[in-house]
Amino acid sequence: MTRIFLQNIIEDLRFGDLSANWNSFDLEKFSKTKKLWDYQQKAVKNAITILWKYFEDFADYQEDERVEINQERKRKFFKWYKDNGLEEKLDIKLDKRKRNIYNLLTEYYQQEDNKIPYENFINRMCFWMATGSGKTLVIIKLIQILKELMERKEIPSYDILFLTHRDDLIDQLKKHIDEFNYSNETKIDLKELKEYPEVKRQRNLFGITVFYYRSDNLNDEQKEKIIDFKNYDNNGKWYIFLDEAHKGDREEAKRQQICSILSRNGFLFNSSATFVDLRDEITCAYNFNLEKYINAGYGKHIGILKQEIRAFGEREDYSDEEKQKIVLKSLILLTYVKKFYREITKINESLYHKPLLLTLVNSVSTENADLKLFFRELEKIGKGEIKGEVFKDALDELWAELKEEPEFIFELDRKIKIDEKIIKDISKNDVLYYIYNSKTNGEIEILRRLSNKKELAFKLKTSDKPFALIKIGDISGWLKDELVGYEIQERFEDESYFENLNREDSEINILMGSRSFYEGWDSNRPNVINFINIGVGQEARKFVLQSVGRGVRIEPFKNKRRRLLELYNSQEIEEDLFNQVKDKVLPMESLFIFGTNREALKTVLEKLELEGKGEGESQLSLFINKEVKEHKLLVPTYKEANYSLMKKRELTSFEINEQELEILKKYIEFIQDDRVFLMRYNSDPEKIKILKESVNNPDRFKDSNKSFKNIDILIQRIFNYFSIKPQELKNLKELDEEIKHYKNIKVYLEDINEIQNKIEKVKSFPDRVNDLREQYGKISQDEYTEKVKNIKNEEDYEKDRRKIKIKYVAHHYYIPLIWSETNSTEEKISYISHIIKTPSEVRFIEDLENYLVKDDNKFKEFGWWMFSKLDETLDKVYIPYYNPNENRISNFNPDFIFWLKKGKKYFIVFVDPKGTEHSGWADKLNGYKNIFEEKFKEINYNGFKVGVKLFFISRDALTVRQRFPEHAQYWFSNIGKMLESII
Repeated sequence: MTRIFLQNIIEDLRFGDLSANWNSFDLEKFSKTKKLWDYQQKAVKNAITILWKYFEDFADYQEDERVEINQERKRKFFKWYKDNGLEEKLDIKLDKRKRNIYNLLTEYYQQEDNKIPYENFINRMCFWMATGSGKTLVIIKLIQILKELMERKEIPSYDILFLTHRDDLIDQLKKHIDEFNYSNETKIDLKELKEYPEVKRQRNLFGITVFYYRSDNLNDEQKEKIIDFKNYDNNGKWYIFLDEAHKGDREEAKRQQICSILSRNGFLFNSSATFVDLRDEITCAYNFNLEKYINAGYGKHIGILKQEIRAFGEREDYSDEEKQKIVLKSLILLTYVKKFYREITKINESLYHKPLLLTLVNSVSTENADLKLFFRELEKIGKGEIKGEVFKDALDELWAELKEEPEFIFELDRKIKIDEKIIKDISKNDVLYYIYNSKTNGEIEILRRLSNKKELAFKLKTSDKPFALIKIGDISGWLKDELVGYEIQERFEDESYFENLNREDSEINILMGSRSFYEGWDSNRPNVINFINIGVGQEARKFVLQSVGRGVRIEPFKNKRRRLLELYNSQEIEEDLFNQVKDKVLPMESLFIFGTNREALKTVLEKLELEGKGEGESQLSLFINKEVKEHKLLVPTYKEANYSLMKKRELTSFEINEQELEILKKYIEFIQDDRVFLMRYNSDPEKIKILKESVNNPDRFKDSNKSFKNIDILIQRIFNYFSIKPQELKNLKELDEEIKHYKNIKVYLEDINEIQNKIEKVKSFPDRVNDLREQYGKISQDEYTEKVKNIKNEEDYEKDRRKIKIKYVAHHYYIPLIWSETNSTEEKISYISHIIKTPSEVRFIEDLENYLVKDDNKFKEFGWWMFSKLDETLDKVYIPYYNPNENRISNFNPDFIFWLKKGKKYFIVFVDPKGTEHSGWADKLNGYKNIFEEKFKEINYNGFKVGVKLFFISRDALTVRQRFPEHAQYWFSNIGKMLESII
């Protein structure tokens, strides 16, 4: 079973259902140029929900005052884990032979049976987020929210500490905090931990003081840079943020315990792109690792090629031609990508990045260092010292692999597709032009900034533009040994080629270096990476993961960091431009990787795939129904309206109870001067005017039992409400990648052969039926009858008395359809995900099955029909609506979609089989009505009159119809009545 535990058990705790003090935050805003992406906001929501569970739901009270009994809170929190199925033994075993850790732990915790119970360390959460996914922004947003929760008296007022083991991450934090402070009223004041005593003597009245330090300089002794944590213990009352704080040396275990001790009465937040500790995975609040990052469209596709760079192997004896050939392969592939870049920029020159080849090596300055060998071959190619057959062989060998369309990793069924004509037409002159920035061969010339002792640029004498850059720890050895006799242009400017790599005018096409420069480097330019003799050790694996993580970044437009299709689906790119470039972008959105040898290549593969999988996790892909090809399946797309909710000059969707509305009215009467509202709530005169008009007319609000208990939060939410822009229908489109959960069925079993075989068997049901039909008359009637009995369109699979049904459903979008048996739904089936397992959905499918065998079923009155299960976590088929719990536009994801055609009439029907116990259905219905009844009751599409419907199916539908007669037409207890309303 997957070990990502905490994230799974908070799924039932809805952020929107928390009280206003816990969910009234602006989760999107960061700075003037940055907003938190949806996945970053989800990470923050999960964090807030967990903090609520720990501090509020497990709170202890005495005489209306919060009494902080931290050990009792931890005990209850850990019991909540175990009540939700945690079985792993996580206690810390004590070993007297490791005296320093033994003494440390027993000083602060009570031991039981020579162990420290893990409940002592349960006040923590982790974020498993890919390199480049913006962990730092999440950390800063959480710091801001912690401050607000402290001010609202929801959590204890403790100090905040940021720890990491790298200076570049501290610099990155400072940079982002400067950006945050420039755009936010609440300022974050960063102080080094050594300043703690002095800072504590001076109160920060207007901002948030955040202390920082190098985690590897934290110990239980005092030296020049190393500090004794006991001097800063503060009775364990710290909120600690760790960012890649694990260094991996022999002191690591002790440092981990020190961080836990410092936060023993507070809370620990750990963020990393690579988790290897079971405890980190169990307490993972949000998993957005490399696999999920790429599948969500935020990173390039990754293709790891079988072509090996064995010619550069440390113990390999290969000819110069073989070495040259492997360099040529990476240059040819980069040339291929650059040709597509050139075509794209002819359409729109602001699209995408300049493609780059990144070569990362193990050795730099030894006699036959990897970097020197690679550079020498690069030089020969530039000078034209290359035989025609060597270039042809390199191209043919590369094409031999690429024509087989190998799969990208992480993305099931998505393959590398290379245009045969374009790649086979690549010549030596193309490589010169696109890579060396020259039309003719030439000698290498060196460009050097005298003030920079870490980089050298190279150009051909036949060109005025540099094409390559070396970035290493010290260039002096190269200048003395490798580059003697070369012509060197020395310049006095301070500008760095490396720091300007991301500028539009950078002409560098090849970046070569060692491990020294990748930390803190941020670029979307790599499309090809060579790993030469990186090794297979722990540090090497981490280096590969992090450098690949940096290489996958993508930015089709400035500050829009998603692949083009995702930008189009979220209405961030015009349809006309999308259609012009969509067939040209795959090379630009791909990262091709070459490795030195099979062992290193295998390590890369295994480690990258491990990033996306928990223990015992496998992924299955189901199959699109062949019937789909016969029909057009349409789905709606949306766009943001060009007006806000302020246009209505009312708050009819804003929920407030009668008592608080009266308090609001008195507060507004008391504040006579509008400037108070302008300054305190960052509002504007028009919003203030509407608010004052509204409080005197209760009909302008939506009466509810919602309570804010905080006048500032209430007023700020009202002003935020006025700024919300609703969504409108953009158009209808044919279904493409909007439904994709069937390609991501996760199975958490050691052996998946049985379940795979049953899926394959059910899938082949139509073929087996056809084969049997052909045998009719050729075999005896008894034999034929017996074979008919044995052909089944369904299979069952059972694990721990929890059964699923695998069935061929003829009208379903994909096959087979998988759902849990009714008697298995009392206990959640956890060994498979992205199937139908919610009881109401299971009942609906079973009711549908029973209805279809009736002679008078209404589906027969349609020319054709199909339907599909929808998955709210992976699919992009939805209805936008105003969500009053979160005070924003949210996406309503109905559980099923039907497509029905009758003559020239075409119906898209959303069906949600949930009972009235699920709150918010009325708001979702209003969202549907606002779009599809008020404005687009009937849509013309290619000669069809298309209607979009929404229905709720529930066994208590009659009760709803009686209680809410105005909504009766949307609620049904059976499928037949629902279809009658359409017909």
